[in-house]
Amino acid sequence: MNTILKYFPDRINKILNQEINDKPLEEIRIRVDKPIILKFNGLEKIIKYNISREEILNILQLICENSIYSYQHQIANGFVTVNGGHRIGIAGSCVLEDGKVININYLNGLNFRISKQIIGCSKNILKYILNVKENSIYNTLIISPPGAGKTTLIRDIIREVSNGIKDLNFVGINVGVVDERGEIAALYKGSPQNDIGIKTDVIENIPKNIGIRMLVRSMSPKVIVADEIGNLDDVEAINYAMCSGCKGIFTAHGSSFEDIYLNPILKNIINSHIIETIIFLDQKEKGKYKEIYLLNKKSLQYEKIDEKNFTLK
Repeated sequence: MNTILKYFPDRINKILNQEINDKPLEEIRIRVDKPIILKFNGLEKIIKYNISREEILNILQLICENSIYSYQHQIANGFVTVNGGHRIGIAGSCVLEDGKVININYLNGLNFRISKQIIGCSKNILKYILNVKENSIYNTLIISPPGAGKTTLIRDIIREVSNGIKDLNFVGINVGVVDERGEIAALYKGSPQNDIGIKTDVIENIPKNIGIRMLVRSMSPKVIVADEIGNLDDVEAINYAMCSGCKGIFTAHGSSFEDIYLNPILKNIINSHIIETIIFLDQKEKGKYKEIYLLNKKSLQYEKIDEKNFTLK
């Protein structure tokens, strides 16, 4: 926790230390002239200390190692990733140029999101993703509402597929990760702060459609991974990767097939039968699945799995 608290002035640092006290912290939210709000396992604790704008600017200076200019690109994307993989969201007045955000001025809030990797959380789902016979995976789409743990889950899947799974005689394979918002690997000065396996290559802070093509051309991945697909460019890049011999694991927002079909882009990728496994996560329990559907390649229909009769192929 010291890796986060060091960015706060001494007075605030002492207050936070007393309140956190080894509790499972998820977030620290600070807003100009508002009290500090801590989040523990979904529950919030309001600290009666109003943060000033000057304090927020000082905190940002510390986050950026007293060189805000060096972090301009991350700031323009609305966040900064720090040592340990923790991510600080930024709110304020956006400066636009040619329709793109180039800076955020007049900061009014920061959100410290605490990075916590859950090793092994994909264990109960992996058997529906792995194609052990071919030492590969099935093209997989993971669907969940925001906050259901899909990024945590996909991170652990990457680690397992990259390292290999001895118990299943699955040999690790090359994985290419397009980490558009820096949430999966959490690169800090080029080094992943999360364990994403020994055969994983990451390209960060780049649109998914561009990143997918770059990785396919330059790093020869067997598996491409991207978080939160949803536009036509993404789907075209995925088709390019599939035609190049890659498999893929992707995520998207939603909670049911009805939600998928409301998005014409996702509807198109489902109807094209590129995806072989569809996993719906449980909104109530982070990282737990609610339903899993496998593509029947004869009928071209997605069939809900019967866990009791499922065997690993």
